[in-house]
Amino acid sequence: MRILGIDCGSRRTGFGVIDSDGRVHRLVSAGAIATSPKDPFPQRLSRIHSELLSLLRQHSPDEVAVEDVFHGTNVRSALKLAHVRGVALLLAADEGLPLGEYSPLEVKMAVVGYGRAEKAQVHLMVKSLLGICESLGSFDASDALAVAICHATRNLGGGSGIKPRVLGTR
Repeated sequence: MRILGIDCGSRRTGFGVIDSDGRVHRLVSAGAIATSPKDPFPQRLSRIHSELLSLLRQHSPDEVAVEDVFHGTNVRSALKLAHVRGVALLLAADEGLPLGEYSPLEVKMAVVGYGRAEKAQVHLMVKSLLGICESLGSFDASDALAVAICHATRNLGGGSGIKPRVLGTR
């Protein structure tokens, strides 16, 4: 199964595409969509939408996985994050793709085995699980890949029994 993982952010939205059977994962593509804080926010959302749509068309994932909003201390940042998540959720729904949402704790538990793992630990484990040596470029990309891996292990076998909130069907 091909899965697109998305780590939403208003400045950098990470993406990661993997092929997985639930136990063995293979990297297809990863990176980040960068927007300029100087641009008006609606324009930034539009760019994120077009880039994600382009990724969907290019890689034809079977499912999409997105990280849930975490409870941050900065309300303004949390609201911007929620807007970006809305773009990702709407895009998956418009494309008729099943969608899984996971908390940061669930993602870290699935990949590292510890829900309070640091970004560097997640990055290292993602590389290990994908069997790659080269850098993934950014924590945004490795976080998105971690979301995709979490989705794969929860839905295709090898998971811990935590059930995702899966929305929509193809």
